[in-house]
Amino acid sequence: MTPASDDSFFFIPVEVVCHRPAVTCSPDLGLVEMARIMMDMNISGIVVIEDDRPVGIVSLRDLRNLVATVAHEIMTLTVRDVMKAPLITIRSSDYLFKAIFLMAKQTIHRLVVIDEFDRLTGVITDTDLLRIQTHNPLYLVQEIESAQSVEQMQSFGKKMIGMLQYALKTNADAQSLIQLIAHFNDALTQRLIHILDHYHDVRLPTGAAYLSLGSEGRQEQTLRTDQDSAIVYQDDLSPRDIAEVHRFAEHLASALERVGVPLCPGNVMASNPEWCHSISEWKNLISMWVTRPDPDSTMCFGVFQDLRVQYGDASFEVELRNYICECTRSNAIFFPSMARNIVRFKPPIGMFGRLLVEKKGECRGKLDLKKGGIFALVRGVSLIALEAGITGGTTWSKLERLHHLHMVSDHDLELIQGAFTFLIKLRLSKQLVALSSGRGVDNFVNPLVLTDLERDDLRTSFRGVGTLLNILKNRYQLDQMAR
Repeated sequence: MTPASDDSFFFIPVEVVCHRPAVTCSPDLGLVEMARIMMDMNISGIVVIEDDRPVGIVSLRDLRNLVATVAHEIMTLTVRDVMKAPLITIRSSDYLFKAIFLMAKQTIHRLVVIDEFDRLTGVITDTDLLRIQTHNPLYLVQEIESAQSVEQMQSFGKKMIGMLQYALKTNADAQSLIQLIAHFNDALTQRLIHILDHYHDVRLPTGAAYLSLGSEGRQEQTLRTDQDSAIVYQDDLSPRDIAEVHRFAEHLASALERVGVPLCPGNVMASNPEWCHSISEWKNLISMWVTRPDPDSTMCFGVFQDLRVQYGDASFEVELRNYICECTRSNAIFFPSMARNIVRFKPPIGMFGRLLVEKKGECRGKLDLKKGGIFALVRGVSLIALEAGITGGTTWSKLERLHHLHMVSDHDLELIQGAFTFLIKLRLSKQLVALSSGRGVDNFVNPLVLTDLERDDLRTSFRGVGTLLNILKNRYQLDQMAR
């Protein structure tokens, strides 16, 4: 393989680099026999296979530790007794940046590679990665994972921006760039939680979970502009633990702000008591939002519906998502009411494809990519997906699942997916340009600074938004609803 250039390294699929075949054995093999295989094959790790699926791994370090601690038992042990499980794997279609994140996060040197059917295809090691690329910005994740203070992390935001500017030069697809941002944002938040726990005696009690909401919950934010979060905890959590929950939320919000993640202007944050509740209280709120779809309820539900457990008890995610599905399906007017709100956000395109810009104010001559397209696409796709029982995931993944269920046609999938992809990438690229020029980040773009091809693609994207709005109008018979 030709050595990867700096520009292409980020988005090389694992399968391109994974040329190392996996040596395997049965979990019932004796440990001595397993060690003999490793010696004969001159390998430092062996993958354990059961029922044609990888279930564990044993390394030379594991054998060394056994010799040092239980040497007298080695002759009686089997592979099953010592293998590491559950196994940390990566799919052959995943990108190398994900492999780097996993190795850094788990402090491991190799990953077992599987295909889409969970079958073993090989092993990739940190040596494989270093061999093709020694210097690249993705090793920033190792700096994040080794940070010992909030102060040490204050420079990571700028480094991440530089990495994105660098990656954008590759003309990488929008979905890959958004995945990259999501990985870094998660790594940043989780390291801050670790620092608060280990160095400041501030931690989230057992029986609670810190939730990411909105675009962060969907893992599709562009540049991180503010915090959208919440906390859920068990109904029987003690008053002392509830006080610790609030203390954790306040410290984390402050720490995030210090590393460059501003507080939410709307105060949709776990540090706000209105976004920190027991599981029963959250269910009551969801019921209220669904049955009274006024503007405030619609806004709150829209932010909350894409919840994701960032830290803590993951079972809350399943319980809340299931309740959202149950609650919305039992309310006949919910879907039409939400759809009617979404179709109010019409794309800014007029007769003969003329782009409609703001006529006055500081954004005069510009158009709003979020208000004019991204919002309607995200909320519209999420609404149809919710009706189908699909919660969580990105807008791209929801579209693919709706297509698989024959709820979106081939033609409409291409139009809507293309529109969302173009608008997201255009917003990201313009935000990065703004930062490079020392300007603030927003969702506006001046059509006059775009190339002819970009303007044509923008018009096509807005037509894709219109396609989705028409789907909503027809699906929920909005023209027949009383106004």
